[in-house]
Amino acid sequence: MAGESGWQTVHTESGSWRAIPPEARVRVPPPWPRISLTPVISRGTLLVLAAVMSLWATEDARVLGWLGLLTLAAVPSLLGAAHPVIGPLARLAEVVLCGLAAAAVAAESEPAMAGAVLPYLSVPVVVAVLYGHRIEAFALIAGAAGVLTGAGATDGLVGDVGYLLACAQWLIVSALAGGIIGSMRRRLQNRRTAPQPYAEAARLLTQLRSVARQLPGATLDPGGLAEHLIEEVRAAVPVTRAAVLSASGGGRLVVLAQHGTDRVDWETALDADSAIADAWASQQPQTSARSQSRTSVPAGTEVSALVVPLVAGVRTIGLVAMETDSAGAYPQPVIRRVVDVVGPAAIRLEAALLFDDVRTIATTEERQRLAREIHDGVAQELVMVGYGIDNTLAALPDSPDSAPAIEELRVLRAEVTRVITELRLSLFELRSEVDRYGGLTAAVADYARTIAATGGLRVHFTLNESTARLPAAVEAELLRIAQEAITNARKHAGAENLWVTCVVDPPYANIEVSDDGSGIGDSRPDGRYGLAIMKERADRIRGRLEIKPRNPTGTTVAVVLGTATRRGSV
Repeated sequence: MAGESGWQTVHTESGSWRAIPPEARVRVPPPWPRISLTPVISRGTLLVLAAVMSLWATEDARVLGWLGLLTLAAVPSLLGAAHPVIGPLARLAEVVLCGLAAAAVAAESEPAMAGAVLPYLSVPVVVAVLYGHRIEAFALIAGAAGVLTGAGATDGLVGDVGYLLACAQWLIVSALAGGIIGSMRRRLQNRRTAPQPYAEAARLLTQLRSVARQLPGATLDPGGLAEHLIEEVRAAVPVTRAAVLSASGGGRLVVLAQHGTDRVDWETALDADSAIADAWASQQPQTSARSQSRTSVPAGTEVSALVVPLVAGVRTIGLVAMETDSAGAYPQPVIRRVVDVVGPAAIRLEAALLFDDVRTIATTEERQRLAREIHDGVAQELVMVGYGIDNTLAALPDSPDSAPAIEELRVLRAEVTRVITELRLSLFELRSEVDRYGGLTAAVADYARTIAATGGLRVHFTLNESTARLPAAVEAELLRIAQEAITNARKHAGAENLWVTCVVDPPYANIEVSDDGSGIGDSRPDGRYGLAIMKERADRIRGRLEIKPRNPTGTTVAVVLGTATRRGSV
């Protein structure tokens, strides 16, 4: 049986089924050797050519005896070419007989006519190279040189310049042929064995799809896995506050989940002097007698901190940081207990993070593709329609009879201009992303300013963001929710003012968009679809979407992620 990923299941002697990857399968050789037509045709052609030229040079049919022996040696060379013993011996026999036949022809005619048979010398050399036996090919060239020298000495041909030039010429040609074929073979083999990007991506995505279908829904959510891991750690050891952190790029960590009555501002810089940075670099558990947060700890408070890395293979994919307000709370037995709990969770969290990255990359690429298609398609066509209306207006005479048509065309031109403006705003929304270094609040503020300038809104900002970052996928979803809320306020509410509040204190975030427009009512069914999309996005990141009227007029749309800190402002 073979699955989608190419793995094969076989039945073992114990009665169970076992999966075997494609590279581990054992290929059973066929009962009879397969002979390709190419070596048969090449050998036959060279033997016929050697026979014709030898008869023409010597006019003696006895030289055909050597070629007959060479033909007999070609049979085991064809049948056992891949055999580790028969193949090399048969090729050696071909080389020896080829050298003796060449010396015999040269002795019966002119010495330079040794070249009538020597072209066949390239056949066993090339075959040896094709089977990857480079040392054997060199040995065959050396053996041929030795046979030609010995046979030439016996027949008194060694001192003849024509014989030596013919032998040297075909020895060099055979060596060059073997070198060229060997180079081509290695190049083709490297191309065949090198992982093809799209083929490898298709294979991995197929396996990922199969695995994702077999797993429960929440097991590919990094935040859910991180929260579950914290609960497992709390059940095993004393913990007052804890957090699961993962890499985000730029030398910083992001908080996936956190526990504690009073949340702390964890140290997320990997170049800081902290147990978190040491655990990440060393891939070993680290303990400390000081808190791993950037917030101040009351003087005289005894703290025990333990940071355990999440290592999958050779990569550190995250950390579990925990603290308790007592001294010496994490001795070696407790550390081993935590490691036993954390170890199996590393591969699960890595799979969830990789799946999240793949989904984010695919979503971003699709948004960019849609933006390109809209820009190159509908937007350009609408611009041409606008130009056509302008040309029609210019061609119409300025008379009372044409006044109604001119007015309708002007209304139509204004509508086309409005649609083009909406398309440009849609393109801006599709291309808007959270900058790796700018942060979520900067992305929300830039979008709100651009949309407000287009719609004639006054925007009031309240931006409050800590130095820590949310996971990239979470930031992207929060930005999309804020974009939808701002767009709804501009298009449907008829508002004059827009209040945008953005508070980010990972893993907590609160994005709030308020307007002083007409509010959400039954008269606005066109906005329901956008609200449903915002609800789906909030559910995806385990956030809460709140939509409520604003006093005295307008609407407030807020998305809240996590719980707010109890230690004041960020």
